[in-house]
Amino acid sequence: MHKSVKDIISKKKSGKKISVVTAYDYTIASLCDRAEVDILLVGDSGGMVMLGYDNTIPVTMEQMELFTQAVSRARQNALIVGDLPFMSYQSNISDAIANSGRLIKAGADTVKLEGGSEMTGTIKAIVETGIPVMGHIGLQPQTTMLSQGYRVQGKTVEEATKLIDDAKALEEAGVFSIALEMVSHEVAKIISDSVSVPTIGIGSGKCCDGQVLVIHDMLGMYDKLKPKFVKRYLSLSEDITKAVKAYRKDVELGKFPSKENWFSMDKSEFEKLRKEID
Repeated sequence: MHKSVKDIISKKKSGKKISVVTAYDYTIASLCDRAEVDILLVGDSGGMVMLGYDNTIPVTMEQMELFTQAVSRARQNALIVGDLPFMSYQSNISDAIANSGRLIKAGADTVKLEGGSEMTGTIKAIVETGIPVMGHIGLQPQTTMLSQGYRVQGKTVEEATKLIDDAKALEEAGVFSIALEMVSHEVAKIISDSVSVPTIGIGSGKCCDGQVLVIHDMLGMYDKLKPKFVKRYLSLSEDITKAVKAYRKDVELGKFPSKENWFSMDKSEFEKLRKEID
C-alpha cells in the first residue's frame, strides 16, 4: 500500500523530514520509489529536462498526463503529486477541477498548483471534490519568471509578510502541504513554524519540513541550469557521455558486437544451409 496524504501530514507532527524528488518516466520513477522517497512529484519541469523547452510555460495537460501515467505504473510506495501546468487552472475554477481530475485519472494521488491567497477559491473548490492539493509559493516558475525573473523571494519585510499571509491562506483553503521555492531561509522557517501542514522546500533552507529536488539536477544530468540550492550526488552527464563515446569507438573499430553479444545457428543446421546455398 502506497503512502497517503495522511502519512505525509503525520511526518510533520512527528518531526520526521519528508523526501521528495521529481519523476517523469517509468525507469527513473521505479528507481526513486525503490529508494523509498516519500513523494514522487510529476513536475512540469519535465517540459524542460525531458522535452527541451526553455521554461515550463509551453507544457500541456496531455504531456503532464503522459508523464503521470508512466510514473504511476512504476510507483509501489510513494505518494504521487501531479503538477497542473500553466493555464490549466488559472482561467476558471471549472477548468481547474476538470484538469485536476485528468491528472488523478492518469494516476496521481494529489495535484499541485502555484499561487498564494488569490488561488484560495480554486483550491477550496478542488479540495471539495475530494482531490488533495499541494500549494506552491515563493518563486513560481509559471508566472514569477514573467514579471520578476529568477530571484530569491522574501528578502524584504513586505515580501516576507505577503508570503507568510499566503501560506496561512493556503492552509485555511485546505492544502495538505505547501512547496516553498527559493524563499529566504528565515521566512521559510517562520512559515514552517506558523502552519500545521508540511512545507516542502526547494532552495528555501533546512527548516522546511521536507525537501524536493529535480532528479536530473540531483544526478547531474541537466546542464542548462545549475541552481545554487542543488546538491549534485552524481555527475551522470559526464558518465553517460563517456559511455556513449566508448560504445561509438567500439562500433567504429569493430569491437562491438563480440561473440558474447550475438546468436548462432546450430552447427548442423548451418552446414545444411551452406549445402543448400552451394
